[in-house]
Amino acid sequence: MSAEGPPPAGGTAEGAYAERFATESDEIGAARARAERLPGPPPVAPSVGAMLSVLAASVSARSVVSIGSGGGVTGLWLLRGMRPDGVLTALDGDAAQLRAARTAFTEAGIPQSRTRLIFGTPGEVLPRLSPGAYDLVCCSGPPRDYADQLPGLLDLVHPGGTLVCHGLLAGGRIADRTVRDPQTVAWRELARTVREDEDLLSAVLPVGAGLLLATKRPTAAR
Repeated sequence: MSAEGPPPAGGTAEGAYAERFATESDEIGAARARAERLPGPPPVAPSVGAMLSVLAASVSARSVVSIGSGGGVTGLWLLRGMRPDGVLTALDGDAAQLRAARTAFTEAGIPQSRTRLIFGTPGEVLPRLSPGAYDLVCCSGPPRDYADQLPGLLDLVHPGGTLVCHGLLAGGRIADRTVRDPQTVAWRELARTVREDEDLLSAVLPVGAGLLLATKRPTAAR
């Protein structure tokens, strides 16, 4: 195990401590080094991965979906917190990222029966997944890649299940009303929709580049 990790997103002493606290296994470290050489969004920071692992463990997650494979870094953290018989479904529209994830899972000794890797965009893949069958759905990468699919993403989780979106606090852009680039606007709209949905309990955590959490109320009927 190594306490070394990438520089904290916020550059603060508190952020640096959070990253050091979240120690990564050798397998996750190797997956991170591989993923960082690929084009596209960087893999989640150790503090984010640790939070995802805790979330998965807190609900004894058996079925989890990862939107954006992150070269396997996200998946390995999620699998760490999932039940031993849990199955992770990872989808990605980038074939190189998906291949890296497959390599990461193989090197970590994860049985093939515990992972399902699907090439495609959320719009293409979500209709093929079973509604209400998942404990946790994690989204990473640019929000415009999946924001239009928010109803479908929420339909995947059962009452008590949680949707997690990573990256909304990156660069402090969402809080700066003068920033109007398409991705920031997408984050604002996504966050507003989640916050105003009475069937959801939601929160923003300033971990890594920021986590938006939305949990379906156990009594919500859909």
